[in-house]
Amino acid sequence: MPTRASLARYFLRLGAAGFGGPIALVGHMQRDLVETRGWITEEEYREGLALAQLSPGPLAAQLCFYLGYIRGGVLGAALSGLAFVLPSFVIVVALGWAYVHYGGLAWMQAVFYGVGAAVIGLISRSAYGLARKTIGKDFLLWGIFLVVAIGTAITGREIVSLILAAGALVWIVRTPPAVLRRGGTVAEGGSTILLLQILGFFTYAGTFIFGSGLAIVPFLHGGVVLQHHWLTERQFLDAVAVALITPGPVVITTGFIGYLVAGLAGACVAAGATFLPCFLFTVIPAPYFHRYGKRPWLAAIVTGITAGATGAIAGAVIVLARQSLVDVTTGLIAVGAFGLTLLRWKIPEPFIVVAAGLIGLGVRGLS
Repeated sequence: MPTRASLARYFLRLGAAGFGGPIALVGHMQRDLVETRGWITEEEYREGLALAQLSPGPLAAQLCFYLGYIRGGVLGAALSGLAFVLPSFVIVVALGWAYVHYGGLAWMQAVFYGVGAAVIGLISRSAYGLARKTIGKDFLLWGIFLVVAIGTAITGREIVSLILAAGALVWIVRTPPAVLRRGGTVAEGGSTILLLQILGFFTYAGTFIFGSGLAIVPFLHGGVVLQHHWLTERQFLDAVAVALITPGPVVITTGFIGYLVAGLAGACVAAGATFLPCFLFTVIPAPYFHRYGKRPWLAAIVTGITAGATGAIAGAVIVLARQSLVDVTTGLIAVGAFGLTLLRWKIPEPFIVVAAGLIGLGVRGLS
């Protein structure tokens, strides 16, 4: 059996070189820890994956916490999670520093001109893939998807109450509780105040991420752009792009946003607050999950919430596209990025984003 240190070293390497989003990362864990090293049994892996899907939080990070927990307790979960997140956090902080100090340069603006368009294509592909995987031909879930997507597109922000209501609706319709079956009734940058605001907002945000790290995008857009006005639309799109070109969990974009808002302290607070809820949601129920995790009513609630979150991602595509797709070139970049993800031989998303940045540099550099 692995020690806490050996597990932490593995997750440090995975966090430094694991591209491709949550599905790719959990696939690496299955291949490396179950099939190759034999550190985790197939049953343990499946239980961890089920818990990660049932509770809020980024999928790959939660599975990391669970596997660290079953081999090293709470300390093992904390060390594994810290090692997993640290490489991408360091990268986004470094990119945040460069963005703040050199963001006004024409060449960097040209790069993000192309990158922002590619992000629209990639998020569209993620929404399409999630809808196919989680909704299928279920008319109830498609109805939820459309309502949340339209609501997000119109308001420009994720409507959390709609997503939670989606979970409750599927629960009541698919596995109604016994009582219903019996016919019962139904300030300043870097200041303490600003850091506390960042802490509160990102803790709240981290509580409502289900399945894919991209599910946090519409929620963050509503908070940091429309509500608090911490970032402009352009800066927010750039933050999403940074998350897609760095290894590790996509949710690490919160570290980049925190840096833009309040420097290094803001980056640490934002990233820590985002991952704290999913750490607690994983470690606390882990001992009891084997006994209760397969209850039908729990699965029904999560199915509805997942459909709602997928609809929010689709709605966010429309919101962000209004700001990013400004001409024919950016439209073609977005369509091209979407199309490349459909190829039989999968091209890693960071390569697509980098290529889009080079196109933007070429177009804007020549104009």
